Amino acid sequence: MSDSNKHFEQALAFLEQSTVKASLRDIKHGVERETLRVNGDGSLAKTPHPPALGASLTHDWITTDFSESLLEFITPPESNISTTIKQLIDIHKFTYQSIGDEYLWPMSMPCFIDEHTNIPIARYGSSNVAKMKEVYRTGLHNRYGSMMQVISGVHFNFSLPDTFWQLWCERHGKDVNKTSISSQYFALVRNFKRFAWMIPYLFGASPALCGSFINHRKVPHAFETVGKGTLYLPHATSLRMSDLGYTSSAQSSLQICYNDLSSYVSTLRDAINMPAEQYQHIAAGEGGKWDQLNKNVLQIENELYSPIRPKQVARSLEKPTDALEDRGVSYLEIRALDVNPFSPVGIDAEQIYFLDVFLLYCLLQPSESFDAQQNDENQQNFVDVVLKGREPGLTLSQKGNALSLKSWASSIFDDLKKIAAVLDATNEVSHYGNAISVEQVKVQDPEQSFSGKWLGTLKSNQIDNSILGMELAREYKGFAHAMNYSHMNDTDFKRQTELSLQAQAKVEAGDSRSFDDFMKDYFAK
Repeated sequence: MSDSNKHFEQALAFLEQSTVKASLRDIKHGVERETLRVNGDGSLAKTPHPPALGASLTHDWITTDFSESLLEFITPPESNISTTIKQLIDIHKFTYQSIGDEYLWPMSMPCFIDEHTNIPIARYGSSNVAKMKEVYRTGLHNRYGSMMQVISGVHFNFSLPDTFWQLWCERHGKDVNKTSISSQYFALVRNFKRFAWMIPYLFGASPALCGSFINHRKVPHAFETVGKGTLYLPHATSLRMSDLGYTSSAQSSLQICYNDLSSYVSTLRDAINMPAEQYQHIAAGEGGKWDQLNKNVLQIENELYSPIRPKQVARSLEKPTDALEDRGVSYLEIRALDVNPFSPVGIDAEQIYFLDVFLLYCLLQPSESFDAQQNDENQQNFVDVVLKGREPGLTLSQKGNALSLKSWASSIFDDLKKIAAVLDATNEVSHYGNAISVEQVKVQDPEQSFSGKWLGTLKSNQIDNSILGMELAREYKGFAHAMNYSHMNDTDFKRQTELSLQAQAKVEAGDSRSFDDFMKDYFAK
């Protein structure tokens, strides 16, 4: 038995202890699902954020991301996976009731959009906080273009309970504090980045895009065409996560360190304070003109594109790095998930069961520190799967050695089954093992993956992304209208709308400084 296997088996035995298993019932999850509002012909809805949805600045469950047209639905942390899905259904139901004849786009890559499309930047009111959010988005538009910013994704939030960390740290002979817990979260993060290629392989659902999305761009890929104008790469899994999607060339040289909390915070702060030559011509407050927040590689921490982020709940106007430095890591945000077009709410329970198992696997595996070479290897594996993950015989690099994706994935699934058995026994269910079995089929038959199914449907019917997208958008709107509220109800949503409007008004009434002074104070802290 290799040292790595021995390490895993010992960690698994610890997981099987009764007190440890009991603590795993309190794993918390949350979902942030992005979706574009579109018209009946599949074009982008240009209407403002619907009044019935309240104030996007202060609403607990419904906000906007880059654009007024780009909604974001947020579920609170919950241990029961079924509750999380029900919350998402409720949010979708109320939203559909509030948007009239519009629809919600059911996939990651946007509807018909080109460089001439007016994509309205999100507005959050007249307060300084609202203007900062708007200027940040204006900066994203000026740096990367608006089309990139309306690509949708699903962010999955995950945290292990304090009772688990108490037992885990005792096993390792460490005191339970922000340093020890953060250290273990970062160990998990490093392994997630090593194995992150699994996520687009299994759940990538954007192998194709509307030709209008890249008509004005020079691209290094040899696309094929299906339907009237949909472009695709034959073995791609997630163009959203490729150089055509939600990435930044300006960030490619950043060396964010994931070896420990202190290094992560310091390297991220360095990026926020590092001048970027390509952004020097964009106004950042000169003469009161704000076209970006600053002229550095990152305007703020949120601009960092990464498949996973260690997080701490930030207080009002507290920088994420300050929150992490002060209170350590409290949860992880997984950002590599495409919108699941086969689910009415963009993600299904089976995916969450799988992610619970997969993230525990990342914790239980030995986790060496990263160097630049390992970072590059991880990134190249991820890119290869994003662009050609379903290619027969595809090989990845494991510590410098070529290994077939199928072989590597199969060995990982052998361990995932063992963790799933523990979670099933703990919760007296079979959901975790079933989820692993479903996903393992995709390793043997790539066409069963989300990307394989999606592309197969387009090709077999010779239709465009837009046609299939609108068919599903209509189906899912009908689904939402037919569903009953199960966790929240109409009264809860209307009350939240009122509370959000009151909270926004309070923020606006509390402003006493000019925006210029507000920004100086923010970056001076």
